[in-house]
Amino acid sequence: MPVEMGIWRMDGDRPHRLSPTTMPTEVMLEEFLERDPSLLGDRLLVIGRQVRTPYQKLIDLLAVDAEGNLHVLELKRDRTPRDVVAQVLDYGSWVTTLDHESIIDLANGHLDRPFETAFEEVFGTPPPDELNGALTLVVVATDLDPSSERIVTYLREFGVPVNVVFFTFLEDDGRRYLARSWLAASEEGATGVGTSPRNYQGKRAEWNGTDWFVSFGEEGTRSWDDGRRFGFISAGGGTWYSGSLHNLPVGARVNVHIPKSGYVAIGEVLRPATRFDQASVLVDGKWVHLADQELSAPYRHGPPGVADSDDDAEYAVPVRWWVSVPRSEAFWVKGMFANQNSACKLRQEFTLPGWPSISDWTGRRKPTESGG
Repeated sequence: MPVEMGIWRMDGDRPHRLSPTTMPTEVMLEEFLERDPSLLGDRLLVIGRQVRTPYQKLIDLLAVDAEGNLHVLELKRDRTPRDVVAQVLDYGSWVTTLDHESIIDLANGHLDRPFETAFEEVFGTPPPDELNGALTLVVVATDLDPSSERIVTYLREFGVPVNVVFFTFLEDDGRRYLARSWLAASEEGATGVGTSPRNYQGKRAEWNGTDWFVSFGEEGTRSWDDGRRFGFISAGGGTWYSGSLHNLPVGARVNVHIPKSGYVAIGEVLRPATRFDQASVLVDGKWVHLADQELSAPYRHGPPGVADSDDDAEYAVPVRWWVSVPRSEAFWVKGMFANQNSACKLRQEFTLPGWPSISDWTGRRKPTESGG
């Protein structure tokens, strides 16, 4: 049974218990949760309300936590026990298929500011490299019949990440109160599933310790033709863009992706990231100053004649290419990993290629599809 929450008002030495009353509407509760999802006990960012699935169903609220994991919040309303549990499981089966780009699109369609900005405002850090590594399903209710409780408890025993949160509405002397309790407590936070004996592990794969994803955005300030010719990757225009390049260790295998095109190269990091105007690259077996080469892009972010600050400067990482192709021959298949960060660990096995040659790579290419 869920923990019953009692609230008493102290009148001198005598406690006076507040009596619960009927919630005006569950729509009001949904609005409360959208405005302040911390009512659930965890910090969450709501990225969608009444989210339409491909099956013409509407998810009440979709949220993300600081780890990038998704939370489906579904109000019980007047549905039967079987209906509400089946509905939240159905929603979960679809939400687990959402890739990084789809989640960003959903969030940007709901929020009044870019997802990255909203995430950092709520959690104090940029979004993680990967989103949707794990899922939590939450039924929001003002009461729960024994049948629903029995079903949810049984599912949790088998590691299904589902829980029920109860809200009680109280009034006292003109003041209104909202009390919360959970069907099952958790070691991993209010909405987690840490106490389940067969704990849900999510779908985030282990990192192999070698492969990194790198986004090479051209956008007029840099050119993939240069990067391919002289052996480097670069990013800049702010620490949010260049900072992750400093995480690349020497010897790392980088899988280079051009946004909206696809993957164009696999290579090995030769040296750590340095300012572009100080970087060297390996050309014909010799280290040469990168900025002295015949480049087709400016690799600058400030006004002409003014040196970029360290925060705004372009940074470059020298790379030995194992395989590389022009942008026009980029490789992309729907479902491959893509990310807005300049560099992050690449875990997704579907993307990890291991292609030994350009001919093998281009032989698998599907030119009709474009990368995220």
